[in-house]
Amino acid sequence: MATQIGRLNTLRVVKEKEFGVYLDAAELGEILLPRRYLPKGLQIGDDVEVFVYLDSDDKLISTTEFPKAQVGEFAALTAVAVNQVGAFFDWGLPKDLLVPFSQQKNRVEEGETHLLFIYLDNITNRIVATTRVDALLNREEAPYRVGDKVNIIIGDKTNIGFKCVIDHRFWGVLFFEDAFRQLRKGEKTTGFIKRIREDGKIDLSLQEVGYKKVRNILDDILDYLDAQGGESPLTDKASPEAIYAVFKVSKATYKKALGALYKDKKILLSKEKITKV
Repeated sequence: MATQIGRLNTLRVVKEKEFGVYLDAAELGEILLPRRYLPKGLQIGDDVEVFVYLDSDDKLISTTEFPKAQVGEFAALTAVAVNQVGAFFDWGLPKDLLVPFSQQKNRVEEGETHLLFIYLDNITNRIVATTRVDALLNREEAPYRVGDKVNIIIGDKTNIGFKCVIDHRFWGVLFFEDAFRQLRKGEKTTGFIKRIREDGKIDLSLQEVGYKKVRNILDDILDYLDAQGGESPLTDKASPEAIYAVFKVSKATYKKALGALYKDKKILLSKEKITKV
């Protein structure tokens, strides 16, 4: 497999020097892994997973420290410096990630957090990023069905909810009613496809959709009651935060689960507590 600049690669140690080891990167030649990044016990002939990028002198180098995102991925990162070249973002490596002025949708200021797409400049082989992300998403028909589990990145907050990047390929919307806990821009989490609209737009949920999400926590509630001696103050009047802290679901889902358990005569409900029968 070809070695990819800006991504994780598994490479073989072929040479050892006082300052580090060299890895076989096939068509890219031998790439240095500095000694400070060497895993304990690494020897010639061993394979090691590294991230390959260009150092401050634009020379290929590798590291066992991994960035917050790789080439071909989206990430919400914070600008740590701005100069005459562009804005530089912290992405978890010693060399910050450049967003040139030409790739800024709006002028970036130091301290701002922006959703970026990271890519490899084919001319310079430099890893750079862009805030012009809209045209990079929804370029194909979404392959999802309602209920599918997906990976999402929380983007900008709007007047109806949060814009989210789905699987680094599509835009989605997480409405406030389905965001039952505090979210931060750039957070990576798991979501579920709630609805695919006729115009192709995708609505998301942080929990499984339909009755399945209720069914999945019924045993959790009963186990929790056993652990609490058969009683719990987490009634249907409890705060959403208290419910989420224990069961990781919304208050609406929790109330439906309590109703199902009550109907099956597995719990008793009062204003002060729930009791296992």
